[in-house]
Amino acid sequence: MKVLNGRELAGFIKERQAAQVKNLEKKPKLLIIRDSDNPVIVKYVGLKIAYGEDIGVEVEDYCAKNSEEIAEKIRSANVDPNVSGIILQLPILEKAKTDELTNLIAPEKDVDGLGENAKYDSATATAINWLLAGYDIKLAEKKIAIVGRGKLVGAPLFRMFTNSGYLVDLFHRGSDLTDLRNYDIIITATGVPGLISNDLVKPGAVLVDAGTASEKGVLKGDVAEEIRSRTDLTAITPKIGGIGPLTIAALFDHVIR
Repeated sequence: MKVLNGRELAGFIKERQAAQVKNLEKKPKLLIIRDSDNPVIVKYVGLKIAYGEDIGVEVEDYCAKNSEEIAEKIRSANVDPNVSGIILQLPILEKAKTDELTNLIAPEKDVDGLGENAKYDSATATAINWLLAGYDIKLAEKKIAIVGRGKLVGAPLFRMFTNSGYLVDLFHRGSDLTDLRNYDIIITATGVPGLISNDLVKPGAVLVDAGTASEKGVLKGDVAEEIRSRTDLTAITPKIGGIGPLTIAALFDHVIR
């Protein structure tokens, strides 16, 4: 069984990016805007800051008090020539305003690819594509299931795969998850710990866990722990270091561009 180690692939990409940044006349800058000290959010912001330091990209972490302050910060950064990229770290406290705020980000600076007119594809969807290609997981003529239709992963990945002509179905709240037994590749991103149980995954399947949640301060994915002891799967992402490192790499690729 293959372990889909995104951290290993991201290491090669990071070396290339560091060389690119050295050859730029102007140092890139990424602005991260958040409104929460949720441990999952703080962890991922910290990883992005560290990654930026490693390749020579400045990263500003800005914590806003409310959605009005977020909007004000985005508008200011849109016209700031020193800011190369802007991301709104999700989820925000006023979830109903997510689309409104991400659509405020200038398309050429929307490096997470979440706005309606973003110049770039979703960083997380790009990362999943990179991971599967990097480990030679063939998608053509395979039955692919995407679990979760969120703005960060499920919805943009479904569009990406549909546009590529792949056989892909989208599962969401209310879907019959027992149908997952019929799929060759399952990509899950719901943030519901242990949602994908052992009986939902057939032998030989490829399982990509892009879900993240916090239970009592411990980060957990969508995949039930007992699945990881199976030896009859074709491939699975590790508990840590699957999609996350490549998502950050994809994000900084957009910042550099």
